[in-house]
This record gives sequence, structure tokens and C-alpha cells, in this order.
Amino acid sequence: MTAAATSSADPATLLRDAVRQLPGYVAGRRSTSPATAPLASNESHEPPLPGVVEAITEAAGRANRYPDMGCLALREAIAAATGLALGQVAVGPGSVAVLQQLISATCAAGDEVVFAWRSFEAYPILAGIAGAVPVRVPLRPDEGHDLAAMLAALTDRTRLILLCTPNNPTGVAIDPAELAGFLDAVPQRIAIGIDEAYLEYGPDPAGRAGLALLARHPNVCLLRTFSKAWGLAGLRVGYGLAAEPLAEGLRRTAVPFGVSGPAQAAALAALAARDEVLRRAAAVVAERQRMQTRLAEDGWQLPTSSANFLWLRCSGPAYDQLLACFDAADILVRGYPGDGIRVSLADPASNDRVLDVLAAPELLARR
Repeated sequence: MTAAATSSADPATLLRDAVRQLPGYVAGRRSTSPATAPLASNESHEPPLPGVVEAITEAAGRANRYPDMGCLALREAIAAATGLALGQVAVGPGSVAVLQQLISATCAAGDEVVFAWRSFEAYPILAGIAGAVPVRVPLRPDEGHDLAAMLAALTDRTRLILLCTPNNPTGVAIDPAELAGFLDAVPQRIAIGIDEAYLEYGPDPAGRAGLALLARHPNVCLLRTFSKAWGLAGLRVGYGLAAEPLAEGLRRTAVPFGVSGPAQAAALAALAARDEVLRRAAAVVAERQRMQTRLAEDGWQLPTSSANFLWLRCSGPAYDQLLACFDAADILVRGYPGDGIRVSLADPASNDRVLDVLAAPELLARR
């Protein structure tokens, strides 16, 4: 083969069709300006928890060594904190990676993954990477999961259901009674991933309700993260809780050495500061309630959020105008074209800037 023939090959042809067709994951916009309110990502706006920086610094001295691939000390600490057996815990670099492990463990090419939409945008991407078929079920008018419609969407090819509660980006939590009935109705052959990334901001910050579900439903896997309330978004640590056979599947599909030594040390230190985590989460909840009350008084109709963000449903010219107003105020928010805008909660001063923008007469006329 000549050099000319070799150089004319299109590298894109090396990719699977499913990969070429995937949408790119869109992260929240970033800014280095101290004047900018960075409210596009659902991260903690507090500094690292007590003991975390010291743990990272100490672990960094061993950066020449591989981390513990099995994350044994961290899994033991999570098991102790949740009251589960060690074998029920799987760890990965962020809950999104644990989700990918769950999909890899349960789905083959052509299998269906059912989830609400709009929800976490990684769901259809990760399903597509695995060669599975994403099945989007529209949200209810109140921005919550339509569990009846999700049940109706199940087929013989369904292998996995994903439930996000509270839902990202709308913030609406699934009613516990509705969830219990839904889980009872789903065939045991179908795995169910319950994404609890924002549970510390909801009505059950200790996550006891989810843990109780595991005892009754061996096909359920809880997905949790240290990236939000625990303040470790930059280190990437998440975990899954499930029956031991399912959790073992998650561990088998994990990238070897995926969670770094400093990340494991930081997560252990964060677990030791649980009371401070709950205090900080409660402060966010108080701010969320303050903002929702004020916005309702101004005439905004927002869904009731149980997360660390608010959701503004809008599209067309109203979406463009609202996004432009936030940009003009030097506030970074997360836009979903055609659907709406998500605003992460931060300190009271930043939240007040959001309220000022939404109080603009030209926006109130469109609310």
C-alpha cells in the first residue's frame, strides 16, 4: 500500500457507529474571574471539609505507588456508615463511573435502558457506549418521573431502569410510596439503578429509605457520590450499594486503579466529617427554601426542588432572553436548549444576585 493511500484513510471510520452518533457530554461553564458567580455546576461552594486537605497532602507523598485497586479501607468505611456488608459496596471514580460499571455489568448490545427525560444527560451517552438502546420516557408536567409511563415502556429487551431522585436537572424527588409501588411492579430480571447524587439535600439526608429498599429488592442498586454535598467533585469518588452479586458485577467492570490514592484518602476524611456535611447541606436547603419562597412571591412557577439547584423551564425567545440576562449579570448557569435553565445554589450573596436577575421587569413579564 502506498503512503498516499494510507494517508487518505478517514480516522472516523475506525469508530463504531454508536460512538460516532453519541452527543458530547456538556459540562457546566467555568470562569476564573472572581466577579463571576459559578452556578453552572452542582458542586459544593464551601471549602474542603476539615481533614480533607491534610489527607490529600499526606497521600500525595505516595503518588509514585499504585492506589489500592479494591479501595478496601474506603469500602469498609462506607459499609460501616451504611450498615451493609463489605461485599455490597463498589467504588468508582465518581458515581457516573459506577453507573457505567452498572450498565456494563447488566446490558449487552441491543438491550434497553429506560430512564426519565429530561434527566441526567450522561444516561443516554453511557447506554450508547455500551451498545444498549436508550429509552427516554417524558417527565410529568410537574417535572417528576412518570413511573406509570416508565412501567408501560418496559419490554422483553429491557435490562436496566435508571431513576434519578432528586432528578437532575429538575430537582423533583420521587415520592417514596410511588417508588415502592413501582419497584414491586418491575420484574426481578430488570436491574434498577437509583441515582441518589443529591440525597443529602432531600427529605432523607441520611439515605435510610434507599437502604431499606435494598433489603426488599435484590435488583436495586443505589448510586451515591462524594462530589456534591461531600465537596470532592475535583477528586472523583462515587460508590454503588447493592446485593452482593450485583455489587461484585460492578467491581468486575471497574477500570483497574480508577480511584486514586489521594481520592480514597480524601473520601475517608470526608466520612469522618459527616456532621459538618449535614450542617452544610442544611444551610443549602435553607437557602433553597428562601429562594423558592421569594420567586413564588414574584410569580415564578418553579417545581419544588429537593436538590442543590433550581429549575427554570423555558424555551425559544424566553430561554434566550433569560440566559442573556444571567450572562449580563456575570452569573454562569447551565442551559439546556429547548428545555430550560438550571441554577446551582451557592452562598447567600450569589443567590441574591440570582434573585435580582429574576426580579427584572422584562423577565417577570415572561414568567
